[in-house]
Amino acid sequence: MSGQSLLVPGEITPVRSVPGNIRRPEYVGKPAPTPYTGPEIQDSDTVERMRIAGRIAAQAMEEAAKHIAPGVTTDELDRVAHEFMVDHGAYPSTLGYRGFPKSLCTSLNEVICHGIPDSTVLRDGDIVNLDVTAYINGVHGDNNATYLCGDVDEESRLLVERTRESLNRAVKAVRPGRQINVIGRVIESYAKRFGYGVVRDFTGHGINTSFHSGLIVPHYDSPHATTVMQPGMTFTIEPMLTLGTHEYDMWDDGWTVVTKDRRRTAQFEHTLVVTETGADVLTLP
Repeated sequence: MSGQSLLVPGEITPVRSVPGNIRRPEYVGKPAPTPYTGPEIQDSDTVERMRIAGRIAAQAMEEAAKHIAPGVTTDELDRVAHEFMVDHGAYPSTLGYRGFPKSLCTSLNEVICHGIPDSTVLRDGDIVNLDVTAYINGVHGDNNATYLCGDVDEESRLLVERTRESLNRAVKAVRPGRQINVIGRVIESYAKRFGYGVVRDFTGHGINTSFHSGLIVPHYDSPHATTVMQPGMTFTIEPMLTLGTHEYDMWDDGWTVVTKDRRRTAQFEHTLVVTETGADVLTLP
């Protein structure tokens, strides 16, 4: 296992500006979004708009990932993704969502999710999750991936590789007529082969004109996730696997979620639409 010291909060730079001609989600400037009351099944026009948003989010994530290297700050990764999205006419969905101050999440090592980009400097051997969501044409596209920074130990590399594989297996399990809990069943059964923890309290979610529609997609085999998948449903799958416990602590910033045992964790995410025969991934670069 890596001998890296544990993370501590860094300094957060001022909020980056977004040109006034770029449409904002309705929640910007408000304490919370308006609850979504629309359908989980989207029409073809909405899906195609989400494909555009998903492509921009995936490309922004790829662009930021090119800058992952020892000595680079997580705030610099935020700058790259922010500029890419606004240059392509998209609003960074996380910016101003429930007060979140940045344009993507950067979650390193023991951070499960929602890490705030700041003055933290990447170190050789870190694993770095980038979570990027773009809003354009009235819809969101959400994705994330975990990257290696420099020379990463084998235990961490395998965790990253297997977390990616757990997402791939979950996407293949999507079929109309199946309950949502098949997704978590596939992920949890695969993770158990390696003794990994599966985070339970942070989940995939419905997404469309709303960043989080209210639909919950657990990554473990939940008996409560009985919603039946239907063609046109749009949601994210974003498994978070850990080297130890699935339990977590929250930093004082109210966002950064870390494993309770401070062991490493990885995550991957796609936005997808249920088709007549399976799933169509909307977050492809």
